[in-house]
Amino acid sequence: MNLRAAYLLNESNLDALDDDLPVAAHSNATATPANLEQVVSCLSDHDPNAMRVEDAQEVIRQFVRPIDAIEKVAIRSALDRVLAADIISPINVPAYDNSAMDGYALRGSDVGTEDRVFRVVGTAYAGHAYDGGVNTGECVRIMTGAVMPQGCDTVVPQEFVRDANDTQITLPAAAVKAGDNRRLAGEDLATGSIALAKGRILRPADLGLLASLGVAEVPVQRRLRVAFFSTGDELRSVGEPLDEGCVYDSNRYTLYGMLTRLGCDIIDMGVIKDEPETMKAAFRTACENADAIITSGGVSVGAADYTKQMMAELGDVQFWKLGMRPGRPMAFGRIASNGKSAYLFGLPGNPVAVMVTFYFFARQALLHMMGASAVEPLPPMRVRSGAAIRKRPGRTEFQRGILSVGADGQQEVRITGAQGSGILRSMAEANCIVVLGHDSAEVKAGDMVDVILFNGLI
Repeated sequence: MNLRAAYLLNESNLDALDDDLPVAAHSNATATPANLEQVVSCLSDHDPNAMRVEDAQEVIRQFVRPIDAIEKVAIRSALDRVLAADIISPINVPAYDNSAMDGYALRGSDVGTEDRVFRVVGTAYAGHAYDGGVNTGECVRIMTGAVMPQGCDTVVPQEFVRDANDTQITLPAAAVKAGDNRRLAGEDLATGSIALAKGRILRPADLGLLASLGVAEVPVQRRLRVAFFSTGDELRSVGEPLDEGCVYDSNRYTLYGMLTRLGCDIIDMGVIKDEPETMKAAFRTACENADAIITSGGVSVGAADYTKQMMAELGDVQFWKLGMRPGRPMAFGRIASNGKSAYLFGLPGNPVAVMVTFYFFARQALLHMMGASAVEPLPPMRVRSGAAIRKRPGRTEFQRGILSVGADGQQEVRITGAQGSGILRSMAEANCIVVLGHDSAEVKAGDMVDVILFNGLI
């Protein structure tokens, strides 16, 4: 049974979970699969000690539901927001047949296989149409974007004609074909057609398109609220004294950057001490104020005993051992407090592992929660490896790489050096992630590998 089938079967068995995890006031009321255990149980050949990356991504995709909250914003405020409804074009774009370039408008039936002289009877400018008639053997000087004169269906670019003056031009034989260089009314968009589809993340070109339709405001999904914090007694915030045995907390700053790039409203809760009651209070506060919670640290096997117990009290959370490097331990689920619920992503504590698990698990889920339609994992590029890469089968590896152009002009990638999960410098130096699949083995120099560019991911 696949996961989608499991979801449909379990859709009628939600009461037990919903008693403990009521749908949040800020969350979508769409049904959620009965519980994580049932979803995970439908995985084929599931190894609890090394869950495949693809399986974990699919479980998260099936479990997470979009929020259901819409607001209207001016188009200047809509950049990177998720469109909450289809935008239907109220007009034809373009609104009228017009010229695609500067030249001369004429009748296509006058175009022949011999040179022909045409009489110039007027001029059409963008915003100022030529209102007169155009007979056989006549033409109109026309500028780009100007309305096509009545009876004309073809534009001859000005550089194609000979002997041009204010009164006549010579059109060489076969210089154009009937219908050339004319933009038809509704060619880009016809009245009543979908200009932009629901779920689209609005980009600069979309804002221009909306303006071209005369649309001043658009419905968008409410910004996703995400609370995040780091756990660990050894962590210190920037600006605090660095005691012996302590380290500065970098994870909150990378999470801040990654969440900001996604367009989330963020709640930085700082560093939370490794104390059960303190952590429980933090989770409850986060749950009551956010749609999703992201933590770093405290999910490894040795450190998570009381965390597991606490999660069992607050909701439906599983602790996974993923077949990947870096980032093996991860927690995922949904917790509730005082009638509100939030999805939880418990990421590892090592700096690189935090970024990798965010990009390949949390990011996709958060986009889905936002209502974005393009939430599939980013497609990889196939490029040549510039050197050998050590890899053993049985886990997916995400290695930091630098993509460049080799001496032969072909793209190639080299890893940044040491790939330890605590070497944050490797992420700062890289411009891509080299993805080595679960079943792949050692890579030889010259082998083709999958890379995902940071441009688009970050």
